[in-house]
Amino acid sequence: MAKKRIYQVAKDFHVSSEAMLKVLREMRVDAKSHMGSIDEDLIEEIRKRFAAEKAAVREEEVRKRELMEHRAKEETPAPKALVRPLKPTEKEAARKGRRRRVVDEKAVRDSVRKTLAGLEIGRRRRRRRRTEDEEEKGEGRVAALRVSEFLSVGELAGLLGVVPSEVIAKCMELGLLVTINRRLDRDTIETVAVEFGRDVEFVSEFEGEAEEAGETKRVSRHPVVTIMGHVDHGKTSLLDYIRKSNVIAGEVGGITQHIGAYEVETPGGRITFLDTPGHEAFSAMRARGAQVTDLVVLVVAANEPLMPQALEAIDHARAAGVPILVAVNKIDLPDADALRIKQQLADRGLQSEEWGGKTVTVEVSAKTGAGVERLLEMILLVAEMMEMMSDPSRKARGTVVETRLEPGRGVVVTMLVQQGTLHVGDPFVAGIHYGKVRALFDERGRPRKEGGPSSPVEVLGSSGAPQAGDTFQVVADEREAREISTRRKQQAREHALRAQKRVRLEDVYAQIQAGEIPRLALVLKGDVDGSVEALSESLQKLSTGEVQVEVIHRGVGPITESDVLLAAASSAIVIGFHVKADVRAAALANEEGVNILFYQIIYEAVSDVQRAMEGLLRPELRQKTIGQVEVREVFKIGRVGVVAGSYVQSGTVVRNARVRVLREGNAIYEGRIASLRRFKEDVREVQAGFECGIVLDGFQDIQKTDILEIFQVEEIARKL
Repeated sequence: MAKKRIYQVAKDFHVSSEAMLKVLREMRVDAKSHMGSIDEDLIEEIRKRFAAEKAAVREEEVRKRELMEHRAKEETPAPKALVRPLKPTEKEAARKGRRRRVVDEKAVRDSVRKTLAGLEIGRRRRRRRRTEDEEEKGEGRVAALRVSEFLSVGELAGLLGVVPSEVIAKCMELGLLVTINRRLDRDTIETVAVEFGRDVEFVSEFEGEAEEAGETKRVSRHPVVTIMGHVDHGKTSLLDYIRKSNVIAGEVGGITQHIGAYEVETPGGRITFLDTPGHEAFSAMRARGAQVTDLVVLVVAANEPLMPQALEAIDHARAAGVPILVAVNKIDLPDADALRIKQQLADRGLQSEEWGGKTVTVEVSAKTGAGVERLLEMILLVAEMMEMMSDPSRKARGTVVETRLEPGRGVVVTMLVQQGTLHVGDPFVAGIHYGKVRALFDERGRPRKEGGPSSPVEVLGSSGAPQAGDTFQVVADEREAREISTRRKQQAREHALRAQKRVRLEDVYAQIQAGEIPRLALVLKGDVDGSVEALSESLQKLSTGEVQVEVIHRGVGPITESDVLLAAASSAIVIGFHVKADVRAAALANEEGVNILFYQIIYEAVSDVQRAMEGLLRPELRQKTIGQVEVREVFKIGRVGVVAGSYVQSGTVVRNARVRVLREGNAIYEGRIASLRRFKEDVREVQAGFECGIVLDGFQDIQKTDILEIFQVEEIARKL
């Protein structure tokens, strides 16, 4: 049965990992950390529990509303006039100037009581009445709050139309002590807004600007295609044939280690290709490739069945909501069987058009080029049916594909422009970093003046190295870009502080009860951010309940002194992927005794780390019986104590060996042999068939006919 990590389940239910751990403990599930795994049955129980709690909350709200309406109906009706009518004689007296106003005291008391009651009810029901009015207008008419993440208490109060003290009070009810300037995280903002009867929609800094700008010059754009599939099924070879260049020569062992973005010109139009790694260890990189693509080409080998990595690629493409084309490669081989592949694809829901389905399937050979032109035609045809449009006149917006550091050039960011046009000199924000486009290049290093929609470009001028998958946006000027970058860095710091795990007393007690969990700390450095991210994800998946892999730092660029110092302080191992350590860092590593490992292929690093983790596992203890002794006589000797006169029936008796005393088949003592003698001399061991005297350490109750079982405890290294 498939299992999921606790933090992934918490993310699916839109709660924090700590809240999910608390729920599991209430369900009497032994969950020690957010990295633990739970099965589908338990996830279904959690889903039912949450549904029951939501239903209970709705019932409570309905009950409160009915109670308030009932109280309002029971209120005293409108008071009668405070002045009773004058009698005829009183009217006559009034006309003569002798006016008498008789006040009805009972009516006054009723009026005062009703006024006070109305004030009290109004104070209690002010927010609830507003919520009910909004409900009467209909859910569709109540506009959701459009906010950015990490709003301060004061800013949130202003958007909700209440005073900050009400938001602070609501946070205190939720168990949070905040001030007016304290920034709230995403979950807290949603919870507080719901308490005030408002929904929340999180937007980025640029969404409002994008909506205002509009798309006045919509034109068709060429598609962005992601190549996916199993390792060694010919993805890069197929792209190599299309581009008429030897891309595969640059990959270690013929295996793609990075995401490559390439733009090719075909007779039918231009296509942008993203080449993603196919090995199972690079799932995170494949997933990111599917998120920025319009179309997925799944490459499968005709001479092999569908592999797990190909099935993962199908899941990634479906999760991204993009159509899939299947390229059945290696049809030139003698053992190729395209019909078998189509049948297996149909079983996975990808039925070929030839069989009445909707999936375009093309048989190709990356070696001979057979079927490649038809594959390109089908890609352009599907893209034309999708009617992909863009406005090139808008400010550029897109996604960071890769980031690397190059000597003399600095930070080189590979960006995929998705909207608008990127020009040299444009100020931009990418993730938490900002910059100004100093130069643009294509994937072959040729300079460009601009990059339009669906174009991959290399950008120089970023202030730092953004992470692969970050969005970038061109802004009005460099000052605005710097302000947005500063604000995002502050939010990232606050997010990191909130993510730090606070050690509580019960956590310490649980760790003591469970025993200390060994930890393998790692510092990762690579040439591009995508590889570092994929390596980090693969290594962290190796964590078990007995050994934890913790990546304490990851970055792009060569290994520096600061990396070595961090590893020395944290007892960590430094792993360099496609990078080297500078001279000072290498010398410092020798002084500090820090181990630096260099790799060119990801799965080799994963394999070595797995072997290192096995060294942290507690060895398995096995008992091996080496001898058996029968007690035939018992002697009591002064300061020596009780001596067992014994006969070795089998095996060997060794001094200081472990011994188990058996009486009538039951073990009554387990300890060590304190003294072993033969006649009057101490001996190291006694073989079978000989007699000896044995003194046990701390045990005197030895009787005739007892059996002494001599054994050793062996430590056997365990495997993951």
